[in-house]
Amino acid sequence: MVTHLLNLVLTGKLRSGDRVDRNEIAQDLGISRVPIQEALVQLEHDGIVSTRYHRGAFVERFDESTVLEHHELDGLLNGIASARAAANPTPRILSELDALMRSLRTAKEPRNFAEIAWEYRRVVNDEYAGPRLHATIRASQNLIPRVFFMTYQHSRDDMLPFYEEENAAMHRRDPDAARAACISRSQLMAKTMVAELCRRGVFAPREERAEDNVAVLPVPPDPDHTPERSSAVL
Repeated sequence: MVTHLLNLVLTGKLRSGDRVDRNEIAQDLGISRVPIQEALVQLEHDGIVSTRYHRGAFVERFDESTVLEHHELDGLLNGIASARAAANPTPRILSELDALMRSLRTAKEPRNFAEIAWEYRRVVNDEYAGPRLHATIRASQNLIPRVFFMTYQHSRDDMLPFYEEENAAMHRRDPDAARAACISRSQLMAKTMVAELCRRGVFAPREERAEDNVAVLPVPPDPDHTPERSSAVL
């Protein structure tokens, strides 16, 4: 249900300030309001909706700066665990990550690459993130739709260099470089997602927002590949 509500936001069916109609969603899906309410509690905890007493749940601000901030946090949080791994890499963990890197290099399909990449993150976080950090990382991933990066055709070419650098940093025991690789990867993921949301009309094109004097966060420096070529569905 959390995924369904997020999809309404990511497809523009629910926009900033819109009220979430529990009854309408329950009727459309043929379910009770209970799972919807449970999902809204989670989304409020994650800062995606807010509940107003006697008025209901409303979508919080959702714009380009929100997406950039969300991915910035995700990169920082994963970077903490990755830096810890680089500071104290065990032979077992290095062996597991090296095996995953070999699979990442040979992955042909975007879905396969994304699944292996998520497994790489899981191995690092399970070993080096404590309960609080682990919970915060999971919350930070809610606005990052896995299905998008499973269908984004250039995910391997765009993301593999960051995993290569992160893995190499762990081998040479360089926490700063491991952290930087995570942050840079998340920056590119953010830019890719923003480009797709602009393409589908959820966000206005950048030039239109500039004309309206709407302040936005600067897009991170462009790596070798440009995400605007994506036509994937979130």
